Amino acid sequence: MNRLIEYLRQHLILDFQGDLTVAKVRELLAGDESRDAKNVLSKVVADKSVEDMMLVLADCLMESVQDALTDEVMREQIRMYAES
Repeated sequence: MNRLIEYLRQHLILDFQGDLTVAKVRELLAGDESRDAKNVLSKVVADKSVEDMMLVLADCLMESVQDALTDEVMREQIRMYAES
């Protein structure tokens, strides 16, 4: 079981659902005058795409996600799958 858990953790992929566009980012950040919101909007407008943002964010979040998916969490989820 430990080898299966390790394999699954090493081959985990983080992805985002939905069609996030520059227009949608504008909509979601509308009215937010924070520096972070302005910087994000400025960057995606300059890039003319949100693809880079989503790829970088997924890569950066991967370590946090893998840390949160402890062996015990993985074991419990696999157990629940096997018993369903």
